[in-house]
Amino acid sequence: MREESWKFLKDLLETPSPSGYEQPAQKVARAWAEKYAEEVRTDLHGNVIAAVNPKGRPRIMLAGHCDQIGFMVQHIDENGFLFINPIGGHDTMVLIGQAVTVWTADGRIEGVLGRKPIHLLRETEEDKKPPKFVDLWVDIGVKKKKEAQKYVQIGDPVTYKLDVVEHVNGRISAVGLDDKAGTWVVMEALRLLQGQKFDAAVYSVSTVQEELGLRGAKTSAFGIDPQVGLAVDVTFASDHPGMEPKISGEVSLDKGATIARGPNINPVVFNLLVKTAESKRIPYQVNGNSKATGTDANAIQVSGAGVAAGLVSVPNRYMHSPVEMVSLKDMESCAKLLAEFILSVKKTTDFTP
Repeated sequence: MREESWKFLKDLLETPSPSGYEQPAQKVARAWAEKYAEEVRTDLHGNVIAAVNPKGRPRIMLAGHCDQIGFMVQHIDENGFLFINPIGGHDTMVLIGQAVTVWTADGRIEGVLGRKPIHLLRETEEDKKPPKFVDLWVDIGVKKKKEAQKYVQIGDPVTYKLDVVEHVNGRISAVGLDDKAGTWVVMEALRLLQGQKFDAAVYSVSTVQEELGLRGAKTSAFGIDPQVGLAVDVTFASDHPGMEPKISGEVSLDKGATIARGPNINPVVFNLLVKTAESKRIPYQVNGNSKATGTDANAIQVSGAGVAAGLVSVPNRYMHSPVEMVSLKDMESCAKLLAEFILSVKKTTDFTP
């Protein structure tokens, strides 16, 4: 990966963006977009919308959500321990013993997620169950509630400690690759289109609040009113222990962009994505989705009078955990596929099924 593009990805991943608190990460996305787009704006919902050739036809929307799962400070007890509520879906078994960061108005406060030591858990069915959020707390090292209140306010967002780890074979792990990987892809596609001539108007959108119900995609698609909309998200990789390809499909790291097929996907868009990947020798794999996907493609498809929707995904191991893992090669394949798809679309391209 180019050095500039790698720095952009790292900056995104090391910047907090729990759903509803995406503003810091959106500043990173906007700064990148302003180098490659003709128009960049942030709407009232917080979506960053970057347009290239805005007078072109058809209008094509590219959407990757920048929000990540996280937590919110709900209560501070008399001893200064913080009790949190989830933002997005969590496996509580993953939470125990994690380092976390509270993002306050005055800066970051480091903490740890605490629980009663395993030695003291009773041999009861209740204690054998995964912990509930009310059984966990954040310890920031203070002694009393008043001391904690000097640093932390109710409603402050909390994330796992944001860190990017580089592994062998061009793979990385980090918090929030779901779906800052998608944000990176749709913004990198803008760079790949720079200096190229194409018919379409392209709107690359870093959407918000996907983890709370595809909310940013709904509002930004309504505002853009695209004829074609491609969402970029992560999808479950099946190439590690415990996965069943007969349930989730066969998807592997390093085998390229994952192109979705099913009722959420316009068949013309699907066919053109596959044709583009094959003609440009871009690695790809296909994954079936027999119902509406849990991605921005779901919201985009049914926006307005209907949109020709597609979904391109980055294979991801260990989703919704602090150690999500992807291949940088797959991310680059996704960005190249989007750019080449746009170059292939003409004013006369008919996306009617």
